[in-house]
Amino acid sequence: MAPPKSLLRLAGRAIGDFEMIRPGDRILLGLSGGKDSLGLLHILLHMQAHAPLRFEVGVATVDPGIDGYEPAPLRPYVEALGLPFFLERQAVVKLALTSMQGDSFCAFCARMRRGILYRVAREQGYNVLALAQHLDDLAESFLMSIFHGGRLKTMKAHYRTDAGDLRVIRPLAYARERQMTDFAAAAGLPVIHDNCPACFRVPTERVRVKELLAGEERRDDKLFGSLLSAMRPLMKGNY
Repeated sequence: MAPPKSLLRLAGRAIGDFEMIRPGDRILLGLSGGKDSLGLLHILLHMQAHAPLRFEVGVATVDPGIDGYEPAPLRPYVEALGLPFFLERQAVVKLALTSMQGDSFCAFCARMRRGILYRVAREQGYNVLALAQHLDDLAESFLMSIFHGGRLKTMKAHYRTDAGDLRVIRPLAYARERQMTDFAAAAGLPVIHDNCPACFRVPTERVRVKELLAGEERRDDKLFGSLLSAMRPLMKGNY
């Protein structure tokens, strides 16, 4: 099932606005098995088949050693699509328990996973890493940064790593989480629903902010459009 036109338009607009994909790019997608990364996989494949510019797609999954998370079924699914698949198993949870200082588990795990994905991209010759955070994620990060960091900051839609050799893109930066949920259900994507059990065992600050935004959106259905307008200048990195 092809991604809905509404999602393709939003992803295409974000890709265009932030110049995310260039001719000849080799894009490595970070695939957790959740609805967002699986949906982005199919959006990229659709664009690869229909866009005038040529680019390659590969897939990498990080298994951080969380009880209940088993990404092995992703391999036959991805390889059936004709794509290279790289599975990295590292004990991120164990490392967090011994090394984490002044950080949340989720933030530590995300940073570690991203570092592993950078390494895989370099080793396998990819110059772009695609991540599946959507507009809801960016809005939550924006408010958390204001509330707890005193800074106007959110995730970048496109940036170059400090080493300068990789670009990181978030093609779903304009898409809503509910759109990804609907697409995954309609397409029957093989979602690993509890793909980070440790993050859902207790309420996190991100969950509280998500609930806050949901309540505000019920009062104002234009809320996320306003948030996007406020965040857009903060979303552009150095690329």
